[in-house]
Amino acid sequence: MTQFNGRTKICYGSDAIETLEHLPAKRAFIVTDPFMVKTGFAARIQSHLDRAGILHRVFDGVEPDPSLETVTRGTLLLLQHESDLVIALGGGSAIDAAKAMMFFAHKAREDKKKPMLLAIPTTSGTGSEVTAISVVTDTANGVKVPLNDELLIPDVAILDARFTRTVPPSVTAVTGMDVLTHAIEAYTSRQASAFTRIYSEYATKYVFQYLFRAYQCGDDMEAREMMLLASCMAGMAFNNSGLGITHSMAHSLGGLFHIAHGMANAVLLPYVIRFNSFDVGVKYREIAGMLGLAARTVEEGTTSLIAAICSMNDSMGIPNRIRDLNIEERAFREHLGTMAGHALEDACTKGNPRMPSHGDIRGLLEKAW
Repeated sequence: MTQFNGRTKICYGSDAIETLEHLPAKRAFIVTDPFMVKTGFAARIQSHLDRAGILHRVFDGVEPDPSLETVTRGTLLLLQHESDLVIALGGGSAIDAAKAMMFFAHKAREDKKKPMLLAIPTTSGTGSEVTAISVVTDTANGVKVPLNDELLIPDVAILDARFTRTVPPSVTAVTGMDVLTHAIEAYTSRQASAFTRIYSEYATKYVFQYLFRAYQCGDDMEAREMMLLASCMAGMAFNNSGLGITHSMAHSLGGLFHIAHGMANAVLLPYVIRFNSFDVGVKYREIAGMLGLAARTVEEGTTSLIAAICSMNDSMGIPNRIRDLNIEERAFREHLGTMAGHALEDACTKGNPRMPSHGDIRGLLEKAW
């Protein structure tokens, strides 16, 4: 049996933020990062909560790739505040941290009443506002730990492109390539379905049409809005279909060498497409065709898609080799076995259309180097 879960209520458009004034909540716990406080974005959220008479507390200690320590600290404060609403404001790190805090607080509460979870993404990348996944970092062991549970799916997502306007071009680029990786891996996943492919198709088209525009001009609000929708659509797709080894290797590479997740995906994606092409080359040809790329044969479509992705990376200053990510070669080679092992065990690997061996993943990392 095939299933499709679309549980999150998605509110988008210029007045979507007013949703905060109509929530059945009394005490809100806002999870964000220092930049959101500095820019006044957190204050905007607080203002709407004040109008609704909802008490609130801000936790602004989320760092990039949130650590287990940060999640633990936030969970304790969330329990102390006795919140019935958790609001995640920020990029994937803030949303992932909020989801993990809500999850562990819910498990710890005696009444087992789950707080409502609302996500407001400020980057167009992870799609975390609609997924059952949260990724936290085990800094002691240098590995990213994905949590996967339906309780982690936000109840409400507010998509307001104005919150993404301050994202710098470099971040717009890598988060946008994260969207593309989600869309392509969801389209070719072993668990892909008719529904997930529709979301993946539109997300892919939007990335190719609007990402470079958003990168070039941060005030292009049409491009910003469409990339935010693309991110959410790709999230809806992979939440149901799973992903693949681009993500598995990106988790491993990022955990050990502190490479931004979207950056790692952007570099690795072309190599994984070639690796998978024997098994799902027909689907890569379909993607190339829908993008208007040369695709008379499976090989031509696959090659065209890889070239288009590499060209997009080049246009936004993203390298196409791991060696250009400021990683010391000796350290990289010393950790090849560890990275391959972590990637092989990663939950995303089971969705990959071609089941890899430890040697396959190690070889892919070496090629990408």
